[in-house]
Parts: sequence; C-alpha cells; structure tokens
Amino acid sequence: MAFWWPLVVLGFAYAVCRFLLMLIPPNVPSIDVDTSDVLDYGNQMKENSFIYIPTRGKQTDKVQCYEPATMKYLGFFPALKSDEVKEHVAQARKAQRIWANSSFKQRRQFLRILLKYIIEHQELICEISSRDTGKTMVDASLGEIMTTCEKITWLLSEGERWLRPEYRSCGRSMLHKLSRVEFHPLGVIGAIVSWNYPFHNIFNPMLAAVFSGNSIVIKVSEHASWSSWFYFQIIQAALAAVGAPENLVDIITGFAETGEALVSSVDKIIFVGSPGVGKMIMKKASETLIPVTLELGGKDAFIVCEDVDVPHVAEIAVRASLQSSGQNCAGAERFYVHHDIYSPFVAQVVRIVKSVTAGPPLAGKYDMGAICMQDHSEKLQNLVNDALDKGAEIVGRGSFGNLGGDAVDQFFPPTVIVNVNHTMQLMQEEAFGPIMPIMKFSSDEEVIKLANDSKYGLGCAVFSGNQQRAKKIASHIHCGVVAINDFASTYMCQSLPFGGVKHSGFGRFAGVEGLRACCLIKAVAEDRWWPYIKTRIPKPLQYPVADNAWEFQQSLVEALYGLNIWDRLRAMVNVIKTLTEHNSRPASGRIRN
Repeated sequence: MAFWWPLVVLGFAYAVCRFLLMLIPPNVPSIDVDTSDVLDYGNQMKENSFIYIPTRGKQTDKVQCYEPATMKYLGFFPALKSDEVKEHVAQARKAQRIWANSSFKQRRQFLRILLKYIIEHQELICEISSRDTGKTMVDASLGEIMTTCEKITWLLSEGERWLRPEYRSCGRSMLHKLSRVEFHPLGVIGAIVSWNYPFHNIFNPMLAAVFSGNSIVIKVSEHASWSSWFYFQIIQAALAAVGAPENLVDIITGFAETGEALVSSVDKIIFVGSPGVGKMIMKKASETLIPVTLELGGKDAFIVCEDVDVPHVAEIAVRASLQSSGQNCAGAERFYVHHDIYSPFVAQVVRIVKSVTAGPPLAGKYDMGAICMQDHSEKLQNLVNDALDKGAEIVGRGSFGNLGGDAVDQFFPPTVIVNVNHTMQLMQEEAFGPIMPIMKFSSDEEVIKLANDSKYGLGCAVFSGNQQRAKKIASHIHCGVVAINDFASTYMCQSLPFGGVKHSGFGRFAGVEGLRACCLIKAVAEDRWWPYIKTRIPKPLQYPVADNAWEFQQSLVEALYGLNIWDRLRAMVNVIKTLTEHNSRPASGRIRN
C-alpha cells in the first residue's frame, strides 16, 4: 500500500489539473464576416423582385436563386465551365501542398475560430439557411448548427488521435519488425453536396478534409447556392486568421458540366444526392480511378413494437417524418406499427399532425416550412394519389398559414396515410417530404422482412420496451445506421460513420472512418531493433537456393503456424537442422569457383 499511495495522489492531482485547465477558455480570436449582401437579400435584388417559377433551372450560364417560401429573388451566381473548374482545383492543389505541413495545433485553432463564430451567430446562419431552403429556424438549428458544432468538438477532442500513426501487431513471422498504418492527405477532395442542409453540407466534408491536411473544392446545389457564398466567407475568414494558404477551401456553383469537371480533376469525390446522379459520378470517376463516397438517400423504416409508450414514440415519429418538411436524408419514410397498438398510435400521430401549421418560416410562427425544390410538391401528390388509388386512406393532415400566391406550390401539408402496402410507390420510392405512411405488422420476423423489402438501405429506427428485442430486430435490417428507441441519434454521435448500402450508396463520412477516408492509408513495416539487428534472408533461401531450401521452408511454416505445440517444436528442430546442414556443406550440382 505504501508503494501505491504516491501514485494515487499523483493521479488525482493530474485529474484535478486537467479539470482546472478545462475551465480556462482558450484564446480564440474573433473574425469579421461581411454580412451586407445576405442582409440585403443579395446584391442582385434589383434585377427582379420576383421570377416566375418556370424559368428556374432553364439557364445554363447562371444559377438563379430564390426563397422557396416566398419566391422572392435572392440573386444569381455563375455556372462555371469545365476549364474554370479545373483552374479552381489547380489553385486548391497548390494550397494543399503548403497545408499538408501544417500542425494539428494550427488546424485545431481553425476549428475553434469557426466554432466561436457559429455559436455567436446562430440566428444569422439559421435565417440564411431558412431563406435558401424554406426550413424553419428550429429545423435549421437542429440540422445545421448542432450537427456542425458536434462535428467540430469531436474533431477537437479526437481528430488528431485518429490521424496519428496506428501501430499494429506484426504476426509470428515478423516479430522482428514494427508495423504501423500512417494516414497522409490525399490531396484535393471534391464534394458535390445537396441542398437540404446547405450550411452543414458544406462544413461537414470541409472540416474532415482540412483537418486531415487536404484542400477541398465543393460544388453546392443549384437549389441552394445563395447561402453558400456567405458560408464560404466564414470559412475564408477563419482560414486567414490561422495563416492558412489562399484557395485551401473553394466553393463553386453550376450545373452538370460543373460537377463533371470537378469529378475529373480531384483526388477523391464525396457526393450527397440521388442514386441516378450517383451512378453518373461513379462512371465519371472511373476514368481517373479516384475513390468515391456516395450518400444517396434512403427509405428509412421506423418500427414500433407493441410494448412501447405510445404517446412518447408518437412524438418522436412525427419529428422523424416532418423534420425540415421531410427533406431529410435520414428521415423516417416507412412506419411499421404492431397491430396491437396500431389504432392508438395512429390516433396519437393524427392528433399531433393536425396541430402542425406550415407556412413561410420567417413570416410568422410556423411548425413546418416550405418544400425547397420546384415541382417536388407535385411529385409528392402523385405518390399520395397512387397510394389512394390502391386502397390507402388519408386520416390526418396539417394546415397552411398565409402562403401568398407566388409560393403556394412550394408547400405540402403534413399527411398521415394508413392502409398502405408495398405495392404502392409511396412505400418504395424516396418521397423526401412530410408524409407518414403507416402499416401494420404482426411479428418480429414479418417486420424485418418488410423493412428489408426496399432498394434503399440507409438507416432505421426500432422501438421496443425490451431493448434487447429492439437490438435483435435492428441487427437483421440491412442498412448502415441504426437508432434504438430513438430517431437519427447516430448522426449526432460524430464518432460514428454515416452511410448506407444498396441504392443508398457506399463509403462513409463522419466518424473515424469518414475522417480516415480523406487520407492515403499507408502500411509501413521496419526493423524493430535497427541497426543492431538487420533483416536477413535465411541462407537456404538465398540465391542460388540450397538443395534443402524446400525442407527448410516447409519446417519454418509448421514451426510458426502449427496448431500443436509439440509439432511446432519438432518443426523448429528441423529448421535449425537444415540451417546447420546448409552451413556445413555446399549445395550439390552447383558450379563454384
């Protein structure tokens, strides 16, 4: 006890010191970001206050930007041509060569500056996201601010640890070696991101790329380009504050030609979007054989067993469906409820949904915002009509606020549909909207089969009063992310990878796997006791090989890997014997000087 007591005291003192150091705020400078353009609705506002919906997306030389909730004109940005994109990538490549030598201390300071700005300007960031996508301020905070802050704090806490060399076991034949895995920057990362979370979808790949020593060029969606310019200025100001090279992070705007040029000129591509476009990106990436990460949406199952607290789960279910007007990659799109609680669950969900009001999020207090993409409301209605034609029934809908004539087609009421089945497009196609189709099931085996009956495989949520039962059901569902008795909590755990299988794509971003996916993963082996003991080829195996080379090699394999200790010892004796024989006599049939 006397021996251990000083160690206990030292350990306690160390823990106290670490805690006290945590109370001392780090010295993080503030940055100034020009907000004049975004607060004035963009410097192109005077060109036209309103643009008719049919014009959007028809031009190829500029990206026109609008508020989905009001159809107010925000401005335009250039649609970059192939040569222009390649020049942006070339500049990013020059910057990356400098940044690759930056310290983790410098990279962490960059993250802290960003975090400080985000926390101090939450309202502005969310308002800009709301204008560009139509989502409410609360939905923007949940999907834009919290997820980004969580990623930054995880990188600050653990990022360096997962990018340091990782030592591995050497095995039996290489005991005289040291083996490790090193993580080096790939170079220029390309990202093509979706419109549903414009702030987070820019910061998510950017944070991982820059922290791992890469540069990054991000093509933002033509449906949410206006906000990207302001978000880009935040990043530029933070990089300048830590002395990072110019062009380390770049954001480009445009259409298909812009994206194709980006894929053909970077060292890795990350894509968030639809399966159709994902296939085209894979085809383009095959020309240069660069790695690809694809996140292509989902048709996530939300499973409710009969032993749950129905009112509690119903609240989660509605949020899982209506978050960002249902425009959520990991949103719940198929609801399977055990027949024993089907009626009370539906009643609870309908009661909540009927209280939801959709409207222009910055014009009043609304629970749900607009649909971002034009003509998407029509697609949603077509899915509903197909279900109704095949026997489904609408049992509850939310209401609209004061929409205004120009934006009425940009809203879709939250809708609860029952009597659905898998013959309906609504249960097969990704809706990406505020629709809750609810289907009965009778057994765990049945619901597992139903959940797996989909071409998508991004995520699922399983609810049961018996957590072991929920885990067992989830383990049989073919998907990439699972939440037990919760919805989408996996994404808030930024140490976890995010991605899917089947038509939901492949590869992972977020977490350790996503961070390391931005790296050239290099295996290294070296002599453990260099220069005192150097690796040498055994004499029987040196050229020209000895007559007993085969006996030596055969015995060596058995000595190293034999299952029986006595067989291994006997084989080791043979190894020594063959070495001795080789040293005592020349190989027969050899011509020697």
